[in-house]
Amino acid sequence: MTYIAPTTEQKFVLKHIAGLEALAEHPRYAAADADMVDAIVEGIAQFAESEYAPLAKIGDTVGAQWQDGVVTMPAGFREAYRAFVANGWGTIDGPTAFGGQGLPFALTTVVMEDLGSANMGFSLINMLSMGAIEALDHHGTPEQQALWLPRIITGEWPATMNLTEPQAGSDVGALRTSATPVGDGTYRIKGQKIYITFGEHDLSDNIVHLVLARTPGAPAGTKGISLFLVPKFRLDADGKPGTTNDVRCVSIEHKLGIHASPTCVLSFGDNDDCIGELVGPEMGGMRGMFTMMNNARLNVGSQGVQIGEAATQMALAYARDRIQTPRADGSSGGSPVPIIEHPDVRRMLLRMMAQTQAARALIYYAAGQVDLARTGDPAAKTRLDLVTPLAKAHGTDIGCEVSSLGIQVHGGMGFIEETGAARYYRDARIAPIYEGTNGIQAADLVGRKLSGDGGTGLRSLLADIRAESKDGVLLSLVDAVESVASWMLADASVNDRLAGSYPFLTMLSTATCGWLMERQGRIAAEVLASGEGDPAFLKAKQTTAAYYLGHVVPEALGLRAAAVAGADLLYAADFG
Repeated sequence: MTYIAPTTEQKFVLKHIAGLEALAEHPRYAAADADMVDAIVEGIAQFAESEYAPLAKIGDTVGAQWQDGVVTMPAGFREAYRAFVANGWGTIDGPTAFGGQGLPFALTTVVMEDLGSANMGFSLINMLSMGAIEALDHHGTPEQQALWLPRIITGEWPATMNLTEPQAGSDVGALRTSATPVGDGTYRIKGQKIYITFGEHDLSDNIVHLVLARTPGAPAGTKGISLFLVPKFRLDADGKPGTTNDVRCVSIEHKLGIHASPTCVLSFGDNDDCIGELVGPEMGGMRGMFTMMNNARLNVGSQGVQIGEAATQMALAYARDRIQTPRADGSSGGSPVPIIEHPDVRRMLLRMMAQTQAARALIYYAAGQVDLARTGDPAAKTRLDLVTPLAKAHGTDIGCEVSSLGIQVHGGMGFIEETGAARYYRDARIAPIYEGTNGIQAADLVGRKLSGDGGTGLRSLLADIRAESKDGVLLSLVDAVESVASWMLADASVNDRLAGSYPFLTMLSTATCGWLMERQGRIAAEVLASGEGDPAFLKAKQTTAAYYLGHVVPEALGLRAAAVAGADLLYAADFG
């Protein structure tokens, strides 16, 4: 199967869900006119299809190779990455003061979607630099910004996030990496970090590591953490990579999927000669970390869309070609037909399409809120905070569901690696885990996001859905979400809230997706009636919207009982 970017769908969702036309009316985004949007959407489609997609198989079967501290990427990766840098795809929404184009983040979301659908493992090198750009733009000194941001934005020097240690996973406050002042404003960094995506590779002549560490005398826990910029190579007097900075790749992990992404164990300061510089104030590392993480969580949520789109395209192609058994209704005259004509296969395919489109709508909606928030809109910032855990968790859950269905459509051939269907499931499975597990997203939703403002942000979202929706089942789901939220805020214990947090997150995510799918279905009908647009696309959009509202939304309504069941049964269980 050859990946084809869904450009018509992307433009439709950018316009009607992300609100790109309205964004272009703001002076900050005036350059994002229709011609620019078309150029970017069509341009990245061609780039992803021609440069990243052909490397997907070798990226999976050969993958990144480690030897004596050096990581070598498969043949073709270096050339494709150089083309990414040369074509400026990393600069779309970067700050203009440092070489970025200052365009909406929603357009960067399209770029990341296409690259990830074409080659998810490879695209991770592009994703993490975005969080580093945000961190330096918000917390770096003018000198740091001027020196590092131009090259990170273009991708010439990709960046990494170094948070996790063997004893400090979700409990970041348990980290032990140290940062000792040298006396000239820099620090000696010493410690080990694990699960560092693209922490070492041969695609660029430098790598910029953002590292969480603890300074001498800092208090225990997260309050004592600081953020440091630690390059692979120190810069010489001309600002070019010079001597090595005592950062060593000890090994790379052997993983279920994303083999094209080297997941590294990095050791800093084995020879006491690893130099870093403080980003932001001392003991202000958590602010910098969340700046990186919030950006990364939206991009990880997009990976559910990326995998969903690619898995759906492969399943559709197989179902059209695979001939098996006559139609049950006798309409094929006893002759075998392509399996796409059989009801259960059509059910799976339609679910794959509807769920992927729903996740895309949620991710693009969140991206639009990022762009509104950047204009100084406080309501957009509140809405973004609320929908970020939904986008990350629900988007990646959908990626796993859709890629699993893709294997099922293939039948036994889906379980055989040569067909390629299994790769999507293997790649998708990491997304609910990294950048904060989906359980942590659910806990964040019912904790900081729901309790932090007493439910005001949630009630605003539900009011928006009620004001637009005409679907009775969706409105019943909105009522159920509100009743669960009221119980969590008024009566539930901490354990009861956490026990119900995941079904609650799924309910709220589905309600939000249902709202956005209903809107798309209505607009598709209106455009079709006007005689404009692509009739086949618009009819298909109506069908997927109807499926989502008629099948997926009722399923979420059934989760209310689980959301309010409490924690007693969980703690009554005997796990030995």
